[in-house]
This record gives sequence, structure tokens and C-alpha cells, in this order.
Amino acid sequence: MLVHPQFDPVALSLGPLQIHWYGLTYLAAFGLFLFLAARRVRLPHFAAAGWARRDVEDMLFLGVLGVIVGGRIGYALFYKPAEYLADPLQILMVWKGGMSFHGGLLGVVAAMAWFARSRRRPFLQVMDVVAPCVPTGLAAGRVGNFINGELWGRAADPALPWAMVFPQSGSNLPRHPSQLYQFALEGLLLFALLWWYGQRERAQGQVAAAFVFGYGVLRFVAEYFRQPDSFLGLLALGMSMGQWLCLPMIAGGALLWWWFGRNAASLR
Repeated sequence: MLVHPQFDPVALSLGPLQIHWYGLTYLAAFGLFLFLAARRVRLPHFAAAGWARRDVEDMLFLGVLGVIVGGRIGYALFYKPAEYLADPLQILMVWKGGMSFHGGLLGVVAAMAWFARSRRRPFLQVMDVVAPCVPTGLAAGRVGNFINGELWGRAADPALPWAMVFPQSGSNLPRHPSQLYQFALEGLLLFALLWWYGQRERAQGQVAAAFVFGYGVLRFVAEYFRQPDSFLGLLALGMSMGQWLCLPMIAGGALLWWWFGRNAASLR
């Protein structure tokens, strides 16, 4: 049975300055987005629409704001609404942790809507540029979760070769390393599928819709191996909060993909 190595969360100390592994994974996520999106805007159908690297840099800046603000507000509203409504200033205390992917996604959508409006570009076209470049950032974030020994998995069969004890959980139960499952599913697999699908020109909005649907499905599956939040547990129908938040993504992504394809001519 494997045991989580309990990494030091500080990757490097330079006097009073401490660089955390989690911060490095965020830096890697943003760097990967810059690299991939710069390649993506060189595809013929985007280059013909006048996309340039400067657009990518501006989107990255707005996207970072969207991730942080949306992720924090989403965590407060989706997971601990009573606690944060009682003391709203806690939302500003980002050093205490607590981020929601679904909130971060909404924050990025709002940031990209602002970018599209300010640059007079079709919103769906902007989202089609962005969508395939997001999963590698998600993968980097899951590496950070694993290094920190957080968001561990549910109890696993001790005979499972990769079952792992997370001492941070307060027990010696062997668990699924669900952070690595999510790294592989909603990170690497989703990236490979979307990057392949997005190489050809699709009906406007379909690549973004495929991301919403694909992430919803893969995260829903991964949640079966991830330990639910202790303060929530499993909700109705034995599903976690993460799974309930994925259901509208799955249904909405599939519906939008179909609708964008059907109305491709009118959306240009």
C-alpha cells in the first residue's frame, strides 16, 4: 500500500519569501494557456478573423481575474453560503483556501464576455479559442492538489495497487488518489479530445459546448472516487455537490452543441 509522501507545500524559500508548489502549478497553468492559445489563433480560420498573440495575452489577464474572483465567490455560494453570508469579508481571505471550479468557470465566461464586447468579437468565437486551452490548466491544478495532499479520494480496496494512505485525512484507510484520476480525465484526456476536435473549423460555439459537456461527464465520473466535502457529505440520490453541479453542464453542453450546429449560418 502506498503512502502519500507529504510534500513540503513550500517549493523554495528565499529569505522571507516563500514560493509554494500550488502557486507554481497556477503559474504553469497560465503559461500553458499562453502557449496553447498562441498556437490556436494561428489556425487558418482564426488567423483569417484577425486574431493575434496580443489578444491571447489580454485574454489571459482577464481570465486570471475571472478564475480568482469567480472561483472564490463560487466556493462561498455553492459550498458554504451560510458561513460566508454571516461574514462576507472572509471571501477576501484567499490565503485560507477555498476555490470552486464551477465558480471559476462562470468567472472566466464573464471575463471573456467583457473581452468579446470590448474587442467587438463574437462571444462564441472567443470561447472556441479558449476552450481547448483550459484542460491543461486543470491538470496543473490537480497536481497541486496531490502535492498538498488535499481533496483525497474515497476508501479503496487495499488490494488496489495504487491505493494510497493520505495521513492528512486523519486515518490510515487506503484511498483512491482521486487528484490523479482528475489529472488524467478532466486534464489530459479532455485536452487531447478538444485539441483534436478544435483543429478543424466547427460551427461557432461547438468547441466551447464540447468542453462544457466533456468536463461535466468526466468530472461526474471522477466524483465517484473523490471523498465528498466533510461539511456537505453526499446529497440527494447519493451524489456529491460536484456531481449535482455537473448535471446542468452535461445537459446544457449537449443541447448547445446541437443548437449551434443547427443554427450555424445565423450565428456567423
